[in-house]
Amino acid sequence: MTTTTAPTTPKVKTRAGDRWFSGTALAAGSMILVTLAAVAIFLIVQSIPGLSATGETASILSSAENFWAYVGPLAFGTVWASILALIMAVPLAIAVALFISHYAPRRLAQGLGYIVDLLAAVPSVVFGLWGILVLAPAVQPVYAWLTTYMGWFPLFGGTVSSTGRTIFTAAIVLAVMVVPIITAICREIFLQTPVLHEEAALALGATRWEMVRMAVFPFARSGIVSASMLGLGRALGETMAVAMVLSISGRITFQLFTSENPGTIPANIALSFPEAYGLNINVLIATGLILFIVTFAVNAGARWIVNRRKEFSGAN
Repeated sequence: MTTTTAPTTPKVKTRAGDRWFSGTALAAGSMILVTLAAVAIFLIVQSIPGLSATGETASILSSAENFWAYVGPLAFGTVWASILALIMAVPLAIAVALFISHYAPRRLAQGLGYIVDLLAAVPSVVFGLWGILVLAPAVQPVYAWLTTYMGWFPLFGGTVSSTGRTIFTAAIVLAVMVVPIITAICREIFLQTPVLHEEAALALGATRWEMVRMAVFPFARSGIVSASMLGLGRALGETMAVAMVLSISGRITFQLFTSENPGTIPANIALSFPEAYGLNINVLIATGLILFIVTFAVNAGARWIVNRRKEFSGAN
């Protein structure tokens, strides 16, 4: 009686280069998580003294009044300015990316792509100087006209600023700063649209715009959301440009053209830190922790939106 043994599967020998690359990629990915955890631990540990202080240095969270009096206007101004910037930046960025990827001649598209990439490398201080020296004086007459003739609209009400250094001017500067980031990502996503889908739409008699609307936008929807949230994260964390442009009064208001503007958390930290000492530094770090939580929540919401549409694939 003979017995048969099942054939053994030959072992696949991995090359040393593959092992090195796999280990390096794993280490790089792990460093991101380690860095994020280290930042979160640092913010929490350094915020505890500022959040629990009593006596003469009362905690900013010891009561609801203290919280909203100090942190409320800063958190509101941060989110409000970023939302205004995103409302202006996203349509412009999508239009520019669409022109570069589907409408512009090849040579012009390459030149515009390089220019957009270079704009992303401009320092924020340069944008701040441009905003305070060029943009603010230029838009102040426009603000005055809108306040005079359309002051009945709540956003345009109030006493117009004489300098133009308003929350809306800061939002314009932020929009200009985030447009290159959103444009670059959207451009690459638009170029990844399957050519067969575009050619099929054109073959069925669709115009170029109808082809873009039916083939390109559905394929790139989740990528556009990701690019927009990346730009929003940049706007939420911007410091110097907002600190240079915005005239801060610490008031919560939706009016866009007045001199009484809410501040932002990053700008407040940058302006207050040189003179801060003792528990004041911990209080500033506590506001940074709040900004960290807001940014993390925004990114988590964006990831949830993207994952909802993960089942759609333009290549299917």
